[in-house]
Amino acid sequence: MDHEKFFSAVRMSLFGGRLSTSQVDGMEAILTAWAGGPFDPRWLAYMLATVYHETDKAMCAVSENLNYSATGLRSTFSKYFNAEEAVTYSRQPRRIANRAYANRMGNGDEASDDGWRYRGRGLVQITGRDNYIKYGIADDPDKALDSHKAIEILFDGMVKGRFTGRKLADYFSATGSDWIGARRIINGTDRAIEIGDFAKKFAAAVERARQA
Repeated sequence: MDHEKFFSAVRMSLFGGRLSTSQVDGMEAILTAWAGGPFDPRWLAYMLATVYHETDKAMCAVSENLNYSATGLRSTFSKYFNAEEAVTYSRQPRRIANRAYANRMGNGDEASDDGWRYRGRGLVQITGRDNYIKYGIADDPDKALDSHKAIEILFDGMVKGRFTGRKLADYFSATGSDWIGARRIINGTDRAIEIGDFAKKFAAAVERARQA
């Protein structure tokens, strides 16, 4: 696989003509981890598209941005904040995390600080004590920001289906490609069409690079 051709293609189709060093390094690490494995190129493309979405194009492990305005809270976490509460919690990331993630995903109540401790991190934004326990990093959640660990989680969750029970092979096989349904590997159907479109662009770049 010609990495230079891959980067040339995605630079124009997905990154507006410019790639930062950290974006290149992040994708290079994923491509290197994928090389030589028994994986379908469409799997790689969908993983890259997922990372592109989950990290807001950073392509490297990041920590969840919870600095929401009241409007943002109502849009993103309407189940956990009414209009009055959204104003009270606005622009307070730690309080927001502790409220939004309390009493679920293995977390304790709002006062436990688990919501903040186990907020989203990594390439796929694992969230909640249960997921951090699953990957052996509950005692040191920031390990999810380590490049090698983040890639391990990405591959394990998407190839083996350890996030939701759905895996890449369920959507990309010899019988077809389900670019939209594959979002269920991560999070139901949230932004499924948009992420599917990103994945197709990554797939085109992968195919171009494989023909080198």
